[in-house]
Amino acid sequence: MGTVLSKAQVAIQALSAFRKTYGILNERINASPGLPIPNPTLSFWTVPAAPIFAEPEVLPEYADIVIIGSGITGASVAYNILSRETRLKIVILEAREVCSGATGRNGGHINAPLYHDYDELEDAHGVDIAKRIIAFRRAHLTELQRIVAQEDILKQSQCRETEHVDVFTCPKAFAEAKEKLAKWRAAMPVESSSFVCYEREEAIEKFHLSDAVLGCIANAGGAVHPYRFVTSLLSILLSRHSGSFDILTNTPCTAISGGGSDLYTLATPRGTLRARHVVHATNGWCSHLLPALRTKIMPARGAMSAQRPGRALSASTQDGARSFVFYRGTVGIDYLTQLPTGEHELMFGGGWSQSCDDGLPELGIADDGSVNHASQSYLAGALPQYFGPKNWGEEAQPAAGVDGGDVQWGRGRTKAQWSGILGISADEMPWVGRVPKKLTGRSEPKPQQSKETAGADKAHLALPGEWIAAGYTGEGMVHAWMSGKALAHMLLDREDEIQGWFPEVMRMTEKRWKEADVNNLFKRFM
Repeated sequence: MGTVLSKAQVAIQALSAFRKTYGILNERINASPGLPIPNPTLSFWTVPAAPIFAEPEVLPEYADIVIIGSGITGASVAYNILSRETRLKIVILEAREVCSGATGRNGGHINAPLYHDYDELEDAHGVDIAKRIIAFRRAHLTELQRIVAQEDILKQSQCRETEHVDVFTCPKAFAEAKEKLAKWRAAMPVESSSFVCYEREEAIEKFHLSDAVLGCIANAGGAVHPYRFVTSLLSILLSRHSGSFDILTNTPCTAISGGGSDLYTLATPRGTLRARHVVHATNGWCSHLLPALRTKIMPARGAMSAQRPGRALSASTQDGARSFVFYRGTVGIDYLTQLPTGEHELMFGGGWSQSCDDGLPELGIADDGSVNHASQSYLAGALPQYFGPKNWGEEAQPAAGVDGGDVQWGRGRTKAQWSGILGISADEMPWVGRVPKKLTGRSEPKPQQSKETAGADKAHLALPGEWIAAGYTGEGMVHAWMSGKALAHMLLDREDEIQGWFPEVMRMTEKRWKEADVNNLFKRFM
């Protein structure tokens, strides 16, 4: 009887702990993420800062389109609109410095979940939609390389193909991955033809990995310097469209009003700005101005680091020609790219399953002004474990002549640690398109011509409204650019041009909003 009672007590205690965890998480995700804090942790990507523009001294009174957020989504929307229509006035409002949010804080890898997700996508949406989602993700590296070549920013952006390696140290995760790969190969044989599975001994020998590795799946991947890619493009747009394109930094949008007038009014600390269209490109912060999206797109804090490679590691990483994702279990991953220049810094992030205080993941946290102690401690020590002491070699010493400007980086293995805010989607799909009036809570402007709107009328924009591209669930580099491109077509009323490649399941609709249940996400990961 005592044993039975003890088991019952343990079960009750576990249930009580779960209820407490669920209650705290629920409180977090129902709260406003607020505005980005003014003093975030310093991302290694952003040093030195890009001197890309001279801001207008006075806030413009009007813009045809205001984009809130200057990361890869905002840059994509602006670039793709102005590439097709130059008679528009576009303004980007940025709460902090340009590209200081998730894009300037991520891992820099362009490696889409393909075989990983295909089976579930097919079960949820059917074969045709699953294949379109996979194609959408795969299109990002090709599209970014095309733009880099067209705009001649290869040196700045470091956009490149890599040999990508998924590394498994968990038997269950490796077995599941091989099963998923087989199903994807059967469904999409052409797209999966470059994927090669390596069992333990061959994987360790070929990629110079730790003896703890059980196997790898390798394929063609990609990497980029996300901050330089975005800031280089924005600099080009400012030069090319002087007078019709502006970026205002340290100018957060604090409120939006519609009120049935002919234009939206956006409030900022520098005054007000009127516009026909508002684009929400703030990802994890979007529900600050769109409260109806709380529990639909939620902030989550991620961890990143820049580390000096061990002296023998070149054989493993090929000095930036390889990228890695490490699977230690069935939940949470660690990811690695390497800079091809400088000290060949290892850009290493993840530690999600370690970043739990009191058993709570960092979901619902929008503060990138500090780092999680447990996850950063893990990242600081994990890499020699993944590659093995022999393949890691002696610790590197700081190289002479590497310019950090006024910043004093760490002189040991870890040069820098920072955090960044992701946007987690309740149904794990990006949200792209017009935000329904019911969800904004604001009246849409009337489509009427005035002196202010003359350029927009000539350009034939869609009817006035609020728009969004957000909720990439940690996979922004294989969702954000093409989501922004699709949104640009929608704004220009060219929906027919995206019908062949945009997955409609990503479109923002009221029906989808009603059906997206965050509890399904909790069940999946808790």
